[in-house]
Amino acid sequence: MVNWLSIFAIALLCARGWAITPEQMLSAPRRSGAVPNPTGEYAIFSASSYSFEKRASSSSWNLLHLKNGSIQTLDALTEDVSEVVWISGSKSEVIYVNATNEEIPGGVTLWLGDLFEPSSFKLVASLPGAFSGLKVSKTHSGDLKFLINALAYPNGTIYNAETASTPKGTGRLYSDTFVRHWDFWLTPERYALFSGTLKSKENHALSQDGVQNRLTNLNYTVTRPETPVQPFGDEGDYDLSPDGKWVAFLSKAPELAKANYTASYIYLVPFDSPEVAPIAINGPGTPAQGIGALGASAGPRFSPDSSKIAFLQQDGISYESDKSKVYVAAVRHSAPYGGGWSAIAGDWDRSVDSLAWNPDGKSLLVSASDLGEEKLFTLPIDAPSDYEPRNFTTAGTNVADFHVLPDSSVLVSGNSIWSSRDFYIKSEKTTKYLFSATTTDPELEGLSSDDVEQFYFIGALGIPIQSWIIKPKGFQANATYPLAFIVHGGPQGYVVIAPNPTGSSGWGQFLQDSIQNQWGGHPYDDLVKAWDYIEANLTYIDTDRAVELGASYGGYMTNWIQGHDLGRKFKALVAHDGLVSTLGAYATEELWFTQHEYNGTLWDNRENYERWDPAAHIKNFSTPQFIIHSSEDYRLPETEGITMFNYLQSRGVPSRFLSFPNENHWVLKPENSLQWHENVLGWINHYSGIGGPLSDDAIGS
Repeated sequence: MVNWLSIFAIALLCARGWAITPEQMLSAPRRSGAVPNPTGEYAIFSASSYSFEKRASSSSWNLLHLKNGSIQTLDALTEDVSEVVWISGSKSEVIYVNATNEEIPGGVTLWLGDLFEPSSFKLVASLPGAFSGLKVSKTHSGDLKFLINALAYPNGTIYNAETASTPKGTGRLYSDTFVRHWDFWLTPERYALFSGTLKSKENHALSQDGVQNRLTNLNYTVTRPETPVQPFGDEGDYDLSPDGKWVAFLSKAPELAKANYTASYIYLVPFDSPEVAPIAINGPGTPAQGIGALGASAGPRFSPDSSKIAFLQQDGISYESDKSKVYVAAVRHSAPYGGGWSAIAGDWDRSVDSLAWNPDGKSLLVSASDLGEEKLFTLPIDAPSDYEPRNFTTAGTNVADFHVLPDSSVLVSGNSIWSSRDFYIKSEKTTKYLFSATTTDPELEGLSSDDVEQFYFIGALGIPIQSWIIKPKGFQANATYPLAFIVHGGPQGYVVIAPNPTGSSGWGQFLQDSIQNQWGGHPYDDLVKAWDYIEANLTYIDTDRAVELGASYGGYMTNWIQGHDLGRKFKALVAHDGLVSTLGAYATEELWFTQHEYNGTLWDNRENYERWDPAAHIKNFSTPQFIIHSSEDYRLPETEGITMFNYLQSRGVPSRFLSFPNENHWVLKPENSLQWHENVLGWINHYSGIGGPLSDDAIGS
């Protein structure tokens, strides 16, 4: 399930009875994760914000002092700087990517210097494309070897959008089912990984070889190699060994169609041998095949001494939510490059999201969803299959990013329902808090863990189901409040209830897998039971003034609720990017998703698609519903929203449709996001009885 609507945003705007506005929330700074320097004294992070008054964004680079938590703006790094990477073995030397290039339109430049001596920065490379995802290793000779990615033509050369020729015709011709993905139509270009060397003896100038595509020698039969893997791949899809001798990257299975399969493999190749073909260390013909680990791979990471590589892999080749397990392989200096391959704590009933090595190279830190929070766990690399990893973080916050410091403590960049960003250092025995947005940003002032509770009830499968409660400011137990019921998609004075029904991650693979061919079954029954619990136990909630909201799968569930008894419990519904016709689900791009969720194809298992089709219950539609859909959402095409709107309008059900022509599955542009929030809040406030009339801005016939 996709948790589109952040509970943080809902807490801010639906549960707080104070004067905060959508503009204030959307104007609050957005901070990246903090990346520490090699000595563990400082960390760099970026911050951006949007001004609705100026209708412009601004950003800055900041230095976090890990000793005392103080923060200073790095004026030497302008807004054109898109990435900053620390140089190993140095306290303050960095290399940064400037997203502009005065010599090559559409290109970028690399600059090297000391962060505390701005005048020391020098241009070391001019690159002819929109490169990003820089990773750097410093060799014993002082050379700086680096990896970076960019779009490339089918022949492997760099693609530059600003200098590329434009075809006369605008038609797109395809011979494969994967014609578009997420929010873009497929073109002949694919992302590729490039390597380069800045020579120390030549004042760190780029070597004469320039940057070289490391995917050109990788053969394929069906799917062309690509890394980072789109649409969400980034520098986490590849790694450079600390000694600069090895490159690791993941790419989709070359023998399988990517519209139908999730499988991807980790490849190894020597850095100094660009002519050598990369070799997969998992997948067919490797130890992975013997134990059935053939699904999607993720997060290759070299050990501190470069002798091992850790990575994640799923078993199933057509299921995106299969359990991701941790594997470690030895790095060999002759083909095949990966040996001594083993699974780590393979029976642990959690799916790992990311990993990092501890300095001793004997254990890993891994992050995983656990009981409604993203947590860190310690995992020895020799852990047997039945090993139960130890939780390393403090309950209450989610780990968004983490980095292991030289003393084995961990710099955590976190968030929570009540905070958009926290920085703290966690060791085995202590937690050192450095920064919290709730005590810094006036827009978030007053939010705290006091606003949040949780409860459990027995769900459809006979096991406990968790739900969050977010209470309004100034909450009084003897008063009553309208209900905002958020269905995994995650106004003034609402109590927000956000259940985690069947299909949710963090409560074991059984609960997560049990949504298969049960889209309107077990999860719906869980939500009904959540409603029953609320009515029986939470006397401060006025269920006669309840509204329901959901996005992505939650949007589907909203459409399903509309046609069933639970839909009559709510004064109004809101569905963002929700599927309404399961019989039309093949309009999506990732066909493996549809075929897995409905236990097969439409032609072989049509009854499964029909069983969970919201459109089969049109005659029951009667609750006022607001629908949002965006034109660039290709996973859930906009026609689904239009179809649902037409159903409701034809049935005479009060309804509105909000369309964004330039957004995808999320509404990310600030002005659009403001319009989203104002309309959604206006809709639920109107029908819950705490707001006035609906906006008269809607376009009529």
